[in-house]
Amino acid sequence: MWQLVVQGPNATQRLRQMLEPERGCRVGRGVDADLPVPWENWLSRQHFRATARADGVHIERLSQARNPIFLRGEPVDRIILREGEAVVIGETTFRADRAEPESPSPAEQPIEEVTFTRQDLRRIRYRDADRRLEVLSHLPEIISGAHDEPSLCSRLSHLLLTGIGHAEAAAVVELDASGAVRLKQWERRRETAGAFRPSQRLVDEALTQQRSVLQIWQRRSPSNSEYTISSDFDWAFCTPIEGRSPRWGLYVAGKLDATQSILETMRPDGLHLQADVKFAELVADVIGSVDRVNRLESNLSVLRQFLSPPVVSALERTSEGRGLNTELLEPRECDVAVLFCDVRGFSQQAEESAGDLLGLLDRLSRALDLMTRQILEHGGVTGEFLGDAVLGFWGWPFASEESPLNACRAALAIRRALSAAREVPGHPLADVEVGIGIAQGRAVAGKIGAGERVTVTVFGPVVNLASRLETMTKQLRVPILVDERTAELVRRRLSASEGRTRKLARVLPYGMETPLTVSELLPPLKEFPELTDDHLRLYEEGVEHFLAGRWADAYRLLHSMPSSDRAPDFLLPRIAQANRTAPPGWNGVVELGAK
Repeated sequence: MWQLVVQGPNATQRLRQMLEPERGCRVGRGVDADLPVPWENWLSRQHFRATARADGVHIERLSQARNPIFLRGEPVDRIILREGEAVVIGETTFRADRAEPESPSPAEQPIEEVTFTRQDLRRIRYRDADRRLEVLSHLPEIISGAHDEPSLCSRLSHLLLTGIGHAEAAAVVELDASGAVRLKQWERRRETAGAFRPSQRLVDEALTQQRSVLQIWQRRSPSNSEYTISSDFDWAFCTPIEGRSPRWGLYVAGKLDATQSILETMRPDGLHLQADVKFAELVADVIGSVDRVNRLESNLSVLRQFLSPPVVSALERTSEGRGLNTELLEPRECDVAVLFCDVRGFSQQAEESAGDLLGLLDRLSRALDLMTRQILEHGGVTGEFLGDAVLGFWGWPFASEESPLNACRAALAIRRALSAAREVPGHPLADVEVGIGIAQGRAVAGKIGAGERVTVTVFGPVVNLASRLETMTKQLRVPILVDERTAELVRRRLSASEGRTRKLARVLPYGMETPLTVSELLPPLKEFPELTDDHLRLYEEGVEHFLAGRWADAYRLLHSMPSSDRAPDFLLPRIAQANRTAPPGWNGVVELGAK
C-alpha cells in the first residue's frame, strides 16, 4: 500500500493519508477536498489527484489548479512518484511512501500489563514538570489551529512525541463498532523506521475499559522480527479520550535503553512510564473536555431554535456541571398545551405572487419568525414548521400549571404584533392574518435525532385537536379558538388585563365523533374596545339560548353585536334559515362540514 506524507513549513503542519489502490484522492486547500491542507495558500480548493497504483503514486494536476506542481524544481502536470520521491507546492512537500497494511497485533502476550486508575496516577510525580508544562501550554494553540480531524490528530501525535522524549512513536487510534483498530494519524521519531502498527489487544483493552493500559513485551532476537511490535518496541500504552464515538485513544510506544533490563523498567525509578501515562491522560482530558464543550455548544445552538432561553438555562443548571442534561430532553408522556398557528390564505397568495416568489417567501419567513419569537418569549417550545404553520407547545421539558395560560399569552402576543404591523404603511406583514388553535392534554414530547440534526416534537390527540381548532377559526370567523379546558382555566386564572374569552358554540368537527365546546380567546378591553365586557356577556347568553333551542332569543342577542364582530356570522345564518326555530330533537351541536 501507499501513503502520501504532507509536510508544511512548520513541524506541526504534518499529515499522512493512506491511499486506497486505484481510488483517487483529491488534495487541496478546501474542506471539500479528500485531503485538505489548510495552511498552504498556494493550493487551490482542489489542486491535484493522487492515485495509488502498483508502480507508485500517480499525481495529476486538476484543471482548476492555479499554481504549478514542482518536481525537483521543474513544473509538472502529471508524474509518478516512486517511494521517497516528493513534489512541492508553495512551502509544502507531498512525499510518496510505502505503507504496510494494518494488521492485528502479534500473538505473543506481554510479560507485564498495568491498568491505571486516576487515583494511581495522582500519586505520580514528574521529574521534568517544567518541560511537560511547557509542552502542554501549546495544546490550546494545537486545538484551535486544527482545521479538521486529520490535522488535529497529526498535531496531537507530534505533541506526544515532544512531551515524551524517549517515545519512538505516537498515534491517535480509533476502535470502531466492529472492534477493528484504525490509525487516525501517527508519527515516528525516525522517518526511516517504517510503518507503525499498534497492538490490537492493547487498544481494545484500553478503550473498552476506558482506562489507560501499559504493556511491556519481552525483547526478541532478530529471528523473531515478524512480530513487528516486539521487534520495534519494548513497551506501549494506550490512553482513552472519553466521550468520543467511535472511541478514540492516544497510543505511545518506545524501546528500552540498551543498558536497561525489563526488571529495571518495572521499578518506580525506571523509565517513569507511569509519568508518561499521566502526561497522556492530561492531554486526553483536555481533548475530551473540548469535545464535550463543542458538543454541548452544538446541541445548545440547535436547541435554542426550539427552546426558550429560560428553558435552556434550566437545562444547564440541572446538569450539575456535566454539560447539557440530555435526560430531561428524552421523549416522554406528559401534560402539554399545544398552539397551532397558520398563515391564512398563503396558498392563494402563492398563486397570485407567481412573479415575486422571493418576496412572498420573505413575508412568510417574517411571519414565521414573529410567531416563533412570541412562542419562545412566553416559555414555549417550537416544534415542527409545517409549510406556512408553526407548532408550539408548553409543559415539556418542565411541567407547569401555567402552560395553557402561557400558550394563550403567546397567541395574544402574536395577534397584537400583527395588529401593530397593520398600522405601519407598507409593512411586509400588513396584510398577514393568522388562525390559532390552542388545546391541552396528554402527549408524548421530546427530542429526536443527534448532534446537529437534533429536533423536538410532540405528538398525540391533543396536537390534532389544536390543529382542528385552528382550521375551525375560518368557519367560526375568529382569529383564536381554545378548547373547553383551556377556556375554563382562562376564566379562572387569566387576569382581565391580559385576555378574555367567550363561548362560541358546541360543534362536531368533520370526521370526529365527540362534540367540542369551543371558545374564542380575545385581547383585553383596552386593546380591543370594540367588544365590551357587556357584549361578551350578551353573546354568551345568546349562545346558551341557541344550545337550549330558544333560537328566537338567541337571534335577538347575537344580532345586537357590533357590525365589526364576525363571530355572529357563524350562528345567525343557521338560525335565520330555520326561521328562528330549532329543529326537532335538537341537541345543541352544530355539525361542521369538511375543512
